[in-house]
Amino acid sequence: APLVAVVPMGEAAQAVAQGLIADLRRDGIACDMPFKGNVKKRMQRADASGARFAVILGDDEIAAGEATMKVLGTGEQRRVALAAVAAEVQQ
Repeated sequence: APLVAVVPMGEAAQAVAQGLIADLRRDGIACDMPFKGNVKKRMQRADASGARFAVILGDDEIAAGEATMKVLGTGEQRRVALAAVAAEVQQ
């Protein structure tokens, strides 16, 4: 199972998500991006994949250079800098 499911919301987010996935994989972090469906469907798919984290990218997050990280087991979520996602996951 992937450790991280990246969930982009919108066109701009898609490109940022691709870059983030490449970075995470370079760091040896297994990740995936559920492509189909609306955000709710993608989140369900992220949950079903067995991932520990969902990284949600929307326009607000991208404008701030951030992502919303959600711990799928607990539902806890917080905003983190895009550059810090890998470090957060590896903790």
